[in-house]
Amino acid sequence: MATVANVLKDAEGLLKAAGIDSPRRDARVLLGHVLQWPTQTVSMRMDIFLMPDQESVFKALVDKRAERQPISQIVGKRGFWTLDLAVTQDTLDPRPDSEVLIETLLDHGPDDRNQPMRILDFGTGTGCLLLAVLSEFPAAFGVGVDISPQALLVARSNAACCSLAERARFLFSRWGDALDGMSFDIIIANPPYIPDGEIDGLEPEVSRWEPRLALAGGPDGLDCYRQIMPYVSNLLTPGGLMVFEVGQGQALDVARFGGDSGLTLLEIRKDLGGVERCVCFRLGHA
Repeated sequence: MATVANVLKDAEGLLKAAGIDSPRRDARVLLGHVLQWPTQTVSMRMDIFLMPDQESVFKALVDKRAERQPISQIVGKRGFWTLDLAVTQDTLDPRPDSEVLIETLLDHGPDDRNQPMRILDFGTGTGCLLLAVLSEFPAAFGVGVDISPQALLVARSNAACCSLAERARFLFSRWGDALDGMSFDIIIANPPYIPDGEIDGLEPEVSRWEPRLALAGGPDGLDCYRQIMPYVSNLLTPGGLMVFEVGQGQALDVARFGGDSGLTLLEIRKDLGGVERCVCFRLGHA
């Protein structure tokens, strides 16, 4: 039988050779997942012997990571905001950069977080944005739409696991097509925004393993914003908020689209990396 130290050394070497930027961290995360230990515990128990079946499972997971499959898909979950969410190959991996949308919404939203509100999430994926917002507004109800039936299954499961299923509904819809007669106080969206020609040049974790449907934003990456904007003025209540995630260099274009659709720009906010990541509007005067 091999010790924790033995298997980690071998795994780190394999992952480093595969071009993984953080081979030591990733090996510890995967071994913690197999042993059901917190990651920090792995580093403190190097002399523990693994059972043969544990070693076999760990090696299989390391092989997956060496194929550049994202950690979140391998372990089946990702932390986002204050939630633990299931992740599959049918959804985008929730990213820390997207948390800036929640921060921006909270800063511009109502001071009374207990008031009833209706929230819409365009392209919900895992449901991460909608569920994070619902967790902050306990009297709110939300709708998430997506054109991937598989993603909707993941989102519904996440809502149930986060005890938010009673306040969340998930619909198959191309943007607002299935939402006639509905209105919302907040709309939040992280649409596909990668220019089609750039996807294959992204890191393998994205280009090979994440759903192209959730990435491809047309020739210039802005097609989905153009498609969404006509729905917004019909679905958003007067004074309501529209919060978009955008790709690098896209904020000013999206701000212009919003202005052309009758929205008032409130803020363009940068993420922790300094990229203009969030564009926030209000319907009506600021």
